[in-house]
Formats: sequence, structure tokens, C-alpha cells
Amino acid sequence: MSESTPTTALSLGPTTSFPLLAARYVEEYRQKIELAVRRLSEDQVWWRPHPSSNSVGNLLLHLSGNLSMWVLEGLGGIRYERHRSEEFSADRSVTRDDALERFSLTAAKCVGVIELLNEGALHEPVTVQTYEVNRLGVLFHAVEHLSYHTGQILMVCKQLTADSQPLEFYPRHDSE
Repeated sequence: MSESTPTTALSLGPTTSFPLLAARYVEEYRQKIELAVRRLSEDQVWWRPHPSSNSVGNLLLHLSGNLSMWVLEGLGGIRYERHRSEEFSADRSVTRDDALERFSLTAAKCVGVIELLNEGALHEPVTVQTYEVNRLGVLFHAVEHLSYHTGQILMVCKQLTADSQPLEFYPRHDSE
């Protein structure tokens, strides 16, 4: 991976395994978030456009909690005690580097759990946060949720660093 172009799920070629594809996307989003957040200062990580909105720091903590509950516990059986309200109330109580490391380690562990999933087990029922779903639903929700917040984080990072080097993940499309 270069400084500005993470490996994308699509650039790795085709796969017939939904868990492998999901793991690729988790890794892609992890790389994008890391590259973007490292450009932000401590103040920028905790900046909120409005008092009722979330900072990048809050989103990093929230993604760590959500992925831990849905993937690590829901799919991997790794017990996790979540304190969701603390993810959103944190304000400079965690450093940028600590929040980013927590997110990155969680995402990397999730990739490991997802890569071990058996396709045949995807229809087994599980309960996560009172939702009765199957493993496929857990996996789809986790990737979709990570995608949603990755977009939010990248948008804030692009806005806050617009005067510096552009954040570009698809340079091969520049001529289009």
C-alpha cells in the first residue's frame, strides 16, 4: 500500500466467497480511514460541526464498539462488553492515535474472524443487540455500517484538509 492508494477490494480480483469479499472491504475501509485520520490534528479529530453531531474521534470509537459487538462477538464468539454512550460522549478523553489504533486493531481482528467463516454457516441464526438474524445478516450489516461511517470520516477529513495534499484513493481514474 502506498501513502495515498490503499488496496481496494475490487483490485484484488474476483472471489466466490462472500466472507472473503467482506473481509477485503473491511481491510479497504480500515486503510482509507487510517490514511485520512493521520492527516488530522488532535483538534481536528475532535471537531464537531454542530454540538449534536459526532466528531471523527467519536466515529472511530463507535466503529470499534460496533465491529467488536457484531463481528468479534456475533461471529467470532469473543465476549465484548459495550458502552455505546461513551463512544459518542468522548471528547478528547482519548488521543487521536489511541482512537485510531483501537479502531485499526479491531478492524484487523474482524478481518481474521471473517476470513475463517464457513460459507455453509452463514445461514445459522445469531442474536446481536437483541436482533435475531443469521450470520450473513451480521456480516452484511457490519460491512455496510463500516462503509457508511467511512464515508462520513473521509468527507470530514477532506473538508478539514482541503488546503493540503488532496486525499485521492483512485488516481487511475483521474483521466476519466
